[in-house]
Amino acid sequence: MFENIKSLTDMQKLNIVRIIHTTIWCVFVAAILYVCYAGIFDRVNTLVWVCIGIVLIECAVLLINRWKCPLTSLAFKYTDNHPIGFDIFLPKWLARYNKILFSTLFIIGILLVLWRTI
Repeated sequence: MFENIKSLTDMQKLNIVRIIHTTIWCVFVAAILYVCYAGIFDRVNTLVWVCIGIVLIECAVLLINRWKCPLTSLAFKYTDNHPIGFDIFLPKWLARYNKILFSTLFIIGILLVLWRTI
């Protein structure tokens, strides 16, 4: 399987990184939205805490990498063109404000969950 990767063009490799990056992004967004949902509708359960945990792990990974996803660093290898969102299949505006938007939602979600559990 991996010997076939060597025969791919840089654009094909970049698209593989984009697909993986977008898939992982969707999982984290789903986790963040679930935390918000649970806090709003008082559905605090084990899954909420798992979601909070995996998002916090992602935050640690971003912090270690100076707020850049490791997949972005990988994508840099496959193109010289690096506009906002070059490494993920998102609209440019969402790629630009992604961290601030979903960090805010996550913090609100955590606060709501904590309020429900107190």
